[in-house]
Amino acid sequence: MTDPVIIFDLLLAAAVVALAVASLSVRDLFVAIVLFITFGLLSALSWVRLAAPDVALAEAAIGTGVTGALLLKTLRHLRYVSGTLDRAEALSVTPAAPVPAPVIWANAAFCGLVTLGLAVAFLGAPRSGPGFDALVAEAMPASGVDHPVTAVLLNFRAYDTLMEVVVLLAAVIAVWQIERGLSDAPAPVLGAVWEGFARLTLPAIVVVGTYLLWKGAEAPGGAFQGGAVLAAVGLLLLLSRLYVPQPSHRGVARWAFVLGTGAFAGVALLVAGGGRVAFEYPPEHAKTLILLIEGLVTISIAVTLAALFHGREPVALRSDRGRA
Repeated sequence: MTDPVIIFDLLLAAAVVALAVASLSVRDLFVAIVLFITFGLLSALSWVRLAAPDVALAEAAIGTGVTGALLLKTLRHLRYVSGTLDRAEALSVTPAAPVPAPVIWANAAFCGLVTLGLAVAFLGAPRSGPGFDALVAEAMPASGVDHPVTAVLLNFRAYDTLMEVVVLLAAVIAVWQIERGLSDAPAPVLGAVWEGFARLTLPAIVVVGTYLLWKGAEAPGGAFQGGAVLAAVGLLLLLSRLYVPQPSHRGVARWAFVLGTGAFAGVALLVAGGGRVAFEYPPEHAKTLILLIEGLVTISIAVTLAALFHGREPVALRSDRGRA
């Protein structure tokens, strides 16, 4: 008799592929975003089935939640600049000119070669091997934490994680520079029901985000998962207009953006100055340093993701600058 779990996994894999194809093929942009969000949720479930709960949490919070909100806001901005914000018709993809057939065939051939290469690599890979599990387990006592994923991200390959934080910092700098000259769509009026929902859920989201950060030392969670959940607080505040960014807040925001990167680099320099290699934490201080980095990185991630959703840098109006 066929195992029901195998059938579920096959259906899940087929659904993920079908949603990916549909989200790329559909013409209606709103439908495409909804399909993408659904694709992200099923991808998170797939990571759970692959016994990778840390990746599943990151996919659900960042890849689906925050990214879905960014796409929906971008669609609203596109409808605003195209003059269809108050119309019932959907906004569809309308290419300015047809793509030449040679370009289409060249792209198809390139994608086929990439797919073929991945298939050959997958089929040629050994079915089983020692991997790095033994090495990670051997080094865990000196890592300062009890969860191997956190040990890898914040200790064994901290350089990679530092670069991920730098990428977020670069992203918000680019957005603030690019959107300075762009017109912004007016904020939607969400009503009293939405504001009441935001007020009820904000405390719970703060607790969940803080718990994920703290629990990351010994279980799935950590800075990226906790920061993404806390970013939802910023999104709710912005959507409900409970918080409106002001020009006077730019200084605090900028410090929050660089807080995680600065703490990460500062700890590396501090350790290197003590006669060790950068990120070679002293065993007796490893947990304290990792918790310090994760706490400050969480703040930077939350503020940066919320700022990416808001978009433009808060600037004073011309009338306000004239009065000043």
